[in-house]
Amino acid sequence: MARVIVHIDLNAFYVRCEEIKNPSLENQPVAVGNEGRGGIVTTCSYTARKYGVTSGMPTFKAKNLCPHLIVLPGDYRFYSVMSKTFFKFVRRYTKNVEEASIDECFADFTDVVKKQKDAISFFRQMQLELYKETRLKCSIGISVTRFLAKMASNLQKPMGLTIIRKSEIKKYLFPLKIEAMYGVGKKTAPRLKALGVMTIGDLYKKINKGDVALANVLGKSQITIKDWLEGRGSDEIETEGVDPKSIGNSTTLPYDTDDYGVVDQYLISLAQEVSGRAKKENKLGHTIQLVVREQNFKNHSKSTTLDNPFNDWTTIYRQAKRLYLANFSQVTVRLVGITLQNLIDVKEMAVQMSLFDYEKYEEESATKLLINKINRSLKKPLLKRASEVNKDGHN
Repeated sequence: MARVIVHIDLNAFYVRCEEIKNPSLENQPVAVGNEGRGGIVTTCSYTARKYGVTSGMPTFKAKNLCPHLIVLPGDYRFYSVMSKTFFKFVRRYTKNVEEASIDECFADFTDVVKKQKDAISFFRQMQLELYKETRLKCSIGISVTRFLAKMASNLQKPMGLTIIRKSEIKKYLFPLKIEAMYGVGKKTAPRLKALGVMTIGDLYKKINKGDVALANVLGKSQITIKDWLEGRGSDEIETEGVDPKSIGNSTTLPYDTDDYGVVDQYLISLAQEVSGRAKKENKLGHTIQLVVREQNFKNHSKSTTLDNPFNDWTTIYRQAKRLYLANFSQVTVRLVGITLQNLIDVKEMAVQMSLFDYEKYEEESATKLLINKINRSLKKPLLKRASEVNKDGHN
């Protein structure tokens, strides 16, 4: 029996969180992002989308399209809280949950569905319960592979519920524009259109014909795409296990970008999340690893190790920022993640401190607490100790 793979995607998540905090924003053209020179729309409400506003659009352009657009700065701590509430809700139904990003997950419902008389009614009720308990709206896609489940959840928004069976792939997917295909980035779509590939159906036909020009664009990935469109592909769910050696968080960006100003907001949010988890677990770490996924799904990672262990978000953020600027400033990013590695227990740190170091450590800790307090009030890690300044002059 084929597995029942489900993709659950929170609709306009950041904006919806703002609506939950302030219900007067509902049905208004709202965007989360930055105003001013270089400001970018991170995401926007469905009302704003009717005016042509889209994620990744410069804010000034969005306001030209929709002069009464309400632009709000991101409240990433609140978004993180709502995200955790969402994942906790899904795990009440199945433990086989993979957090794909802050606002979406894959889950294996095979065993759960076996016990249901009406699977459609079951998932609809689950969707309504999430809304009732959290006020979050979601779209649910159900199929036999991760790719098909992801595509299914994208077909109806908001509050959509779609099942794609193998026999229905051509019906649901082939008429869609090529931009709608999961895995086809903004840079690849124009190249495919130049070859006459306007729809997913066109892509499938050209792959089957062995089109040489298409092969030059897609490379070996066309084999994977062919499998996806024939109902084959991964149905594995990677559940998060307990890893005492590292603590990490990652997020898929709402749109692919090479704008550091956009990525920086996510680095801050991720650093705060990792720090919070480390402190909850009473862990300190020596190493920061930064993971970046390009729009072509190629993953890269870089790490740096400090002599003294840490778990404060300002240090985590600074090291992640330094790694990003040194290695990925020219990369178009799809996902970014931060992991704190080489962990030790806080109690172990206390044991490791010698009597000679204790007084110096106490003095440094008091200074660090003061700096962290000031940075929190400024909402940016602008201050740091002289010992934290890298020898090469980078922050």
